[in-house]
Amino acid sequence: MGSALWEGRPVAKARRSFGFVADLPPFTLAVVGAGPRGVGVLERLGANAGELLGGRRLEVHLIDPFPPGPGRVWRYDQSPLLRMNSMPEDVTMFTDDSVTMAGPVRPGPSLLEWARMVRDGGLEAEVPADVVAELTALDPFDFPTRRLQSAYLTWVYRHVVADLPGGVDVVEHAARATGVAGNTVSLSDGSAVVADAVVFTVGHLDAEPDERERELVAFAARHGLAYYPAGYTADVDYSAIAPGETVLVRGFGLAFVDLMLLLTEGRGGRFEERPCGGLRYHPSGAEPVLHVGSRRGVPYHAKIGYRLLGKPLRLPRFFDAYAIDSLSGDALDFRRDVWPLVAKELAWGYYSELFTGHPERVRLDFTVFADAFADLAWDSPGMLDLVARAVPAEADRLDLDRLDRPLAGRTSGTAEEFGKELREYIEADLARRADQEFSADLGAFMALLSVYGQLPTLVRKGRLDAASQVSDMDGWFHGFFSYYASGPPPRRLEELLALQEAGLVSFVGAEMQVSAERGVFVASGASHPETVEARTLVEARLPGPSVTRAADGLLRQLRDAGELAEETVADPVTGALLRSGRIHTRVSDSRLLDGTGRAHPHRFSVGPHTSARSAAAFTRPRTNALSFRQNDAVAREILALVSGKAS
Repeated sequence: MGSALWEGRPVAKARRSFGFVADLPPFTLAVVGAGPRGVGVLERLGANAGELLGGRRLEVHLIDPFPPGPGRVWRYDQSPLLRMNSMPEDVTMFTDDSVTMAGPVRPGPSLLEWARMVRDGGLEAEVPADVVAELTALDPFDFPTRRLQSAYLTWVYRHVVADLPGGVDVVEHAARATGVAGNTVSLSDGSAVVADAVVFTVGHLDAEPDERERELVAFAARHGLAYYPAGYTADVDYSAIAPGETVLVRGFGLAFVDLMLLLTEGRGGRFEERPCGGLRYHPSGAEPVLHVGSRRGVPYHAKIGYRLLGKPLRLPRFFDAYAIDSLSGDALDFRRDVWPLVAKELAWGYYSELFTGHPERVRLDFTVFADAFADLAWDSPGMLDLVARAVPAEADRLDLDRLDRPLAGRTSGTAEEFGKELREYIEADLARRADQEFSADLGAFMALLSVYGQLPTLVRKGRLDAASQVSDMDGWFHGFFSYYASGPPPRRLEELLALQEAGLVSFVGAEMQVSAERGVFVASGASHPETVEARTLVEARLPGPSVTRAADGLLRQLRDAGELAEETVADPVTGALLRSGRIHTRVSDSRLLDGTGRAHPHRFSVGPHTSARSAAAFTRPRTNALSFRQNDAVAREILALVSGKAS
């Protein structure tokens, strides 16, 4: 297949031959994106090859300007200050027998297991000198640096390649895919790959500024201000932000945490452990002053640092495929129809752990409570009465409304007063997430993970009201999930408190608004009456999915040619279409859909910003992860093309 058109680096590996037809040219697959998802697809290709490859060779071209395995986000070449927000025992790249898939399980070590095997000499891996000490001391409750994760992903990639059967070859291209015309993929280095099939393994889509952001860009240009639209923090150059500069930051999640570290400790400051607990920050003098706010006005919850005490949870219990099928109505509203089931699932996880882990704090036998709970609708008078009778302490009862909007209805007279109140809130969160007396929170966390895994089933049914799917499920609920379940390591909040005490961070509050007036940016919030003026504004968040505003030239080219489309969600009653921003794929097999809705026979796309909505986070072991299931399914579709057995 036109091998003279490509120039890449073949990867040497051990071979396990099958038996190939000599006169058949190899089937060429281009994988655009060689980060964790691309490697996951490659692993599944190798795992399924013995059953499906047939008598033709498969040549896989990995196309990515960043190193295969880590890719862009997890590349080693980034600040050593940046850490994962997952513990090492909760990160794996390998399937296990919990995964419901057609292909075979190929087990492998989690990040923690890998580190221990390397440390104990049971596994050979090239580990950069800068992370050897971290690897050696790694604990199950640590939060590894992104550099250590990069080393793990590099090993995973090399292991996957070495384990490929003899009929599968890999060619690396350290370049960016710039265009696709017919079956030719053009690369930024001037070469091209003639491909029988293409897989786009996309993560978060980079996006050009939206309409409001463009207005702020123009305002900043007119008045000599600095405006930083939404983007991946580690890739944005903030060097122009001057020492002592007043900076407005909109967003209080993980992107803010990275920004906070890069602009403080990353500029030479240091944190010191206090003998009585907590941290003190010693400034370098190069730091700006950050004024941060968001809709909630509080940071994401710290990650939980303990294990369940009670009986193993049975999840999902109330939000499974049967429950989804049982929902009545033609057009479901997520908040009205679906959220009650979701909330009941979260409460089930919470109270299961409270009753079985802390029986001294409840008044009913768990079996009695569970039977009554199962028969009652969420938030009904009967359920409220049951919880009141069974759980005497109000502090032990799950309040999801308060959890979602902890500052709702609360105002302070001054910014200083609000700062003290928010400090107390963060201190309480840190204490709660470190104290196993509150392990019911972990029960709710586990239930929330199980709910997230059921959402693709809900989407596939096509019964959600279009506006509710885009606004409530993709918007509000995804934000709630991230806020509760995908927060930073506890130390990051300790550092936030130290920076606030040092006068380098202050809190704008909930419902943060930014206006462009009088030649400056002006921030206000609902938590106190004071405003802040600044000449610099940073959007501390990743952009939402948007094919329309795609920053990547390849996606724009395919979109403009009508070969790649933005997903439209059809209202099940009216038929009205609403754009979701995601790459439109056929969920059953990840095939790319064009502007007319036709599935391309040889093009696929997987990732969180596709119609399948798989999680962007790494997989926890033994969770039947959707990303593993999708990787297996798409690999089998490709191998069916190779063997000529595609339907």
